[in-house]
Parts: sequence; C-alpha cells; structure tokens
Amino acid sequence: VQLQASGGGLVQPGESLRLSCAASGFSFDVYNIGWFRQALEKEREGVSCITSSGGSTHYADSVKGRFTISRDNGENTVYLHMNSLKPEDTAVYYCYARKGLRTYWGQGTLVTVSS
Repeated sequence: VQLQASGGGLVQPGESLRLSCAASGFSFDVYNIGWFRQALEKEREGVSCITSSGGSTHYADSVKGRFTISRDNGENTVYLHMNSLKPEDTAVYYCYARKGLRTYWGQGTLVTVSS
C-alpha cells in the first residue's frame, strides 16, 4: 500500500498550487480520501475529504471557497487544488485513505506560502 503525495513548494501569497496523492496497492475506488495538514507548533487540521465515488466533498472552514478536492479513480489519484494561498496555509500536507476502521497514510508534502 502506498500513498504518494506531491506538488508542494514555495509560493507567494495569492498564488495557487495543486497537490496530488497517487495511490497503489489497494482498491482505491472504494476508499474515501482526504488531506490533513500539520503546521509548525500547531495541531493537525483536517483540510478536505472526498467520498469514494467523488459525489460528496467536505472542507474545513479555513479553506472553504479557496481549495477544491477532486479524484480520478481511473488514475488512482486525488488532487487538492489550492487557490488564493495565505501564509497560514503553510504546513506539511498529508493524504490518507479511509474505509471503515481502516486508514492508510501517505508521507507529507511541504507547502510554504511566503513573500
């Protein structure tokens, strides 16, 4: 089982990034997929998640209207489109896959928003 997050980097406030989470080794299309983030000296925060079919999504209030989650079950990949980035979005972003009591975690990708 592998969840490979990528797409992080250094951007200026107001810019955009797209994170990807590529999965392998399990039945991707029956798992809900989500993103958490962990900023330095802050609690882990759930950012967004999407159901297995892609029919339902959820966003933290802090990113609502700026971030969009989507998935391509044919490519076993979930995307997090992040627009209008703010310095407070700076964190390590982790993707996860969840079905019932089973959760798989990927490694993180660092997003830094700074001028």
